[in-house]
Amino acid sequence: MDGTYQALRRGLSVIEMSGHGPLTGWPHSLAESDPPVHPTAFGTAYGLHLLLDIAPYDGRIRVGQVAETLWRLRLPGGGWAARSQGSGARPEVSAIVLGALARAGADPRLLEAEIRSCEVLWNPDHDASGLANTYVVTNVLRGLLRAAPGATALERLREVLVHGATADPARDNHRCWGAALAGGLGNPAPSAAHTARAVVALDRAACVLGEDERQRTVREEGLRWLLAGPATPAGGMTDLQNCQEEVRRPDQEDPLHQELLSVRHFAAAWVARALMTDGARKVAAEDVGLPAWEAQLTTAVARVRGMQRGGVWRWDDGPMGHPVWMAYQGLSVLRRHALMAYRP
Repeated sequence: MDGTYQALRRGLSVIEMSGHGPLTGWPHSLAESDPPVHPTAFGTAYGLHLLLDIAPYDGRIRVGQVAETLWRLRLPGGGWAARSQGSGARPEVSAIVLGALARAGADPRLLEAEIRSCEVLWNPDHDASGLANTYVVTNVLRGLLRAAPGATALERLREVLVHGATADPARDNHRCWGAALAGGLGNPAPSAAHTARAVVALDRAACVLGEDERQRTVREEGLRWLLAGPATPAGGMTDLQNCQEEVRRPDQEDPLHQELLSVRHFAAAWVARALMTDGARKVAAEDVGLPAWEAQLTTAVARVRGMQRGGVWRWDDGPMGHPVWMAYQGLSVLRRHALMAYRP
């Protein structure tokens, strides 16, 4: 945690931008900040989450200034987008930013007004290609559950995710998820990273909204699919390998061209988070047994721990190779596992 905080301090960009005012935040990677790089909505949202997790006793990075920067990065028409996505708001980024602002104690009236202005973003008719993608839908669900737990869009989005599961004959026909939701365009081939993302999102939705038997069954089958995987000390590590995908959409200014968002998945962190959801122990006890669950969880957490040096998680050695979101996911896993494993 100390190492992560020092990395956040080193990577912090404090700049004055015409039309935005003073900005205090982070670009995509902790290795991008020399010279200071324009903070992005995505990097700054995850940096804010990290600050709230670490809760340092000093004020060298001001949470209020970081939150205010997110408001200043808001697009003129409302909402937020990634650096590579042009001038129109996108649901997966807007929901993550709103969730971070809500967690930081943003004025509920401002949040409510912004959520209303972004409502069209959560509608599959508005963004059919984006909301047929597991990454996009799970991001929106997690962000909105923090920012607007009473939003009418949540039930509809959960149903999109539940209906997007597909049975995998290779693992006892348990339902799971791929990069694309079943029934849509793209690749629905089973993926541990996407299945774990879906399990985490559905678990959070169940905590906030409750769930019916069908929704619970699909969520638990996702866990059973993960528990049937090879991520054990004696087996392979296939499910824990990082992976990458491209989310393609029609360009907002020119529909003849495509917008391309490159997405990287920290698979071991997502699998560990899914195996630490509230229902995972119960499902494991009924299925593979608690020793097998503990072995898989320990293996996933060990891989997460092994990918960091001094609180910084590295994807690769390039300037984009130390993503802020990866530090957040890695540290979140280690903290939660430490709390679970602690015995006074």
